[in-house]
Amino acid sequence: MRVIFVPVADRPECAVALDTAFTFGHKVGANVIGCHIRPHRDSPIELPSTPGLTGLANEDVEWLVTPKPKNAKKAGTRAKALFSRLAERHGYDLIRHPRVKPGAVWMEKTGSPNKVIGIMGPMSDLLVLSRPLKKGGTLARQFLSASLLKSSRPVLVLPQTEKRTVGKRICIAWNQSVEATQAVAAAMPLLTQADRVSIVTCGAETRAGPKSGQLTTYLKYWGIQSEHVSTRGKDETVEIVEAYKSTGSDLLLMGAYSRNRMSQLVFGGVTEYMLKRASIPVLMLHS
Repeated sequence: MRVIFVPVADRPECAVALDTAFTFGHKVGANVIGCHIRPHRDSPIELPSTPGLTGLANEDVEWLVTPKPKNAKKAGTRAKALFSRLAERHGYDLIRHPRVKPGAVWMEKTGSPNKVIGIMGPMSDLLVLSRPLKKGGTLARQFLSASLLKSSRPVLVLPQTEKRTVGKRICIAWNQSVEATQAVAAAMPLLTQADRVSIVTCGAETRAGPKSGQLTTYLKYWGIQSEHVSTRGKDETVEIVEAYKSTGSDLLLMGAYSRNRMSQLVFGGVTEYMLKRASIPVLMLHS
């Protein structure tokens, strides 16, 4: 893991995301890129209401019509100041050119989260964001959606408030799926440094994919010892959260699942709950 990408605005939740990103960066030896994404204009615009008439993706239309903070230039300056403070606090040098030694890189891009993250996200190893507020948070939801759907990279979704530790005790929500397998592979730099790893399965493991025992064996090749927690499978969401808490975990690792509806991707039950309602750090990968 060499590149951690964080969308940045001058907001408390972004400070939480940056603090965690720099902490992870120290742990795995990664550079941290802070990126402030600003609109082409300060105010929302009116677009035709007929779907598809604009020729733009739905996410881009939503970005254009959503009110933005006034004076984008000042917002970028404040975001950079926040990034610089956090970088200095964590002993990161501000750098302009790529290097192997961990450094902090600042950039500002103009466009929608959909477009910018669609370009920058795939060229990162991890994206870090805070969970949107339950009420409001329209802009934050757009950033989160773009990160999960456009980056093809693992995304660390954090609570709005800072946690004492993240990633020392990892709970893997395992359901034998390709998404879960890819999430484990992407998180290996964190799993190898975790103090404790737990695998939770809900109900019988009847899918065609690898069972939890095979995951346990695979992790041993990496020098990772793990424990297995099996639940009844009656309510996966509740049981995963309970297993997370009972194992003393501070990070949930899982695949992110979605389905097509009216050409928009809508996340499935467990994923939707973890994104909108859970108050725990979640590392997800949508493939």
